Amino acid sequence: MQSKKIVAHIVDWLRDYAEKAGVSGFVVGISGGIDSAVVSALCARTGLTVLCLEMPIRQKTDQVNRARLHMKQLAEQFANVQTQTVDLTPTFERFEQTVSGSQSEQKLLALANTRARLRMLTLYYYGQINGLLVAGTGNKIEDFGVGFFTKYGDGGVDISPIADLLKTQVYELAKELDIAAEIQAAVPTDGLWDGERTDEMQMGATYPELEWAMAQYIAGQTRDAFSGRQQEVFDIFVRLNRAAQHKIQPIPVCTIPTEWLNTDQ
Repeated sequence: MQSKKIVAHIVDWLRDYAEKAGVSGFVVGISGGIDSAVVSALCARTGLTVLCLEMPIRQKTDQVNRARLHMKQLAEQFANVQTQTVDLTPTFERFEQTVSGSQSEQKLLALANTRARLRMLTLYYYGQINGLLVAGTGNKIEDFGVGFFTKYGDGGVDISPIADLLKTQVYELAKELDIAAEIQAAVPTDGLWDGERTDEMQMGATYPELEWAMAQYIAGQTRDAFSGRQQEVFDIFVRLNRAAQHKIQPIPVCTIPTEWLNTDQ
């Protein structure tokens, strides 16, 4: 993987897109994870304004510490980087108290997705008042493989700089960008739950396993070609991919026959 060329390509693409859009730069949500660290570091290298927003909602201390470490290091390295923390915990808890329903798994999932959607609202608020684009942090396996993102949450963005890179490739870029070792070593998690739920715990497979399965699926393989753990992972990928099509595919539009729209009839 030619990391230097990829970094330069994405930075040029970001700068060109922002200039054509007539905006000042980018706003990025910082979670303490690898994806947001890489995206914000790429945006910073454009020389345009970058606002790094940390938006904790009952966040674990290690996640907060990693997010703030990254923002501090990035702001020290790049004069065009601004940082801000917006504590969304009171807003989320007020919403949580307002909605009704039993504590089912579905309600817990809905509340987890609400956290992501509150952050999306916040990013767009600060983006609009500062003339900034919301830079997405989704990667290829999450966005187009297993749909591991919240619709209109972290999936609600203006541009997606790393969506053509697999998770393992994002880690390669992190090395090139000299992202903090603590962030590179952190176990991937979406940070949307009060309890510890890593990405692997939620999906049932690691990112390298899912990337392997995605490659096999695209190549036209079927589950009968594998056995043991490989077959299990392949099944996990296919199940997640099928369930996420409503997120992966464009919003369906009901097409009206043209002749029905003719006012002369």
